[in-house]
Amino acid sequence: MYFASRRVGKAVGDYDMLNEGDKVLVAVSGGRDSMALLELLRYRQTIAPIHYDITALHVDLSIPDLAIDSLRDYFVREKISYHIEKVDPLKGKTWEEMDCFTCSRIRRKAFLEMAEKFGCNKIATGHHMDDIAETIVMNLFCRGEIGAMCPKQELFKGKYAIIRPLAYLKQRDVQGFIEADDIFYLKKNKCLKSEDSKRIMLRHMLDDMEKELPAVKKNIIRGLTNIKKDYLIDVFDDEEG
Repeated sequence: MYFASRRVGKAVGDYDMLNEGDKVLVAVSGGRDSMALLELLRYRQTIAPIHYDITALHVDLSIPDLAIDSLRDYFVREKISYHIEKVDPLKGKTWEEMDCFTCSRIRRKAFLEMAEKFGCNKIATGHHMDDIAETIVMNLFCRGEIGAMCPKQELFKGKYAIIRPLAYLKQRDVQGFIEADDIFYLKKNKCLKSEDSKRIMLRHMLDDMEKELPAVKKNIIRGLTNIKKDYLIDVFDDEEG
């Protein structure tokens, strides 16, 4: 708990993620990352020098075999303020026709609508260092652009902010915290398209690179804070060939 909490505290402080009186909507899928986020934010409520409120939000996408009742029971048992919002992501399509971008957009829309409904000004998601590094590489490799998943991103002129308190934790750190503190999570919580997604391919690539270059993920993220503008390209022939 100490290591994970300390890294969360550092990220929160570096990016000014939480302030006195904040109302935080925590996006909880039920998986390891989101449950670790929820428990770390709850723990830090007891030690932080500021007061903030937490509401857990689960967006129910009707994923088969997902034990939502177990998640609801956990919220009730732990006396956690929560809401489960049922959304139809398919709208007549099949899961095979669904893409990650559309699913992400649907969930983000639900987060913003529920933040408005419950008067929350912060939306916390369970993205960690690996997710941020993977997003940078995916944007570069698949979209030909340089951009990151920011630890803190303000929306609508600061009305809301999406915060990622796990930004300084690697996936293995989150896994270690879950196991060491026996944190509840839903064992079956995989995206139905996760095994064939480009993100999985890039994740395996970065994991393999990390064996030889231990700092590769940190360096990918650090690279966006260390831009050598004189070496950027203004024009490039984008015709295929």
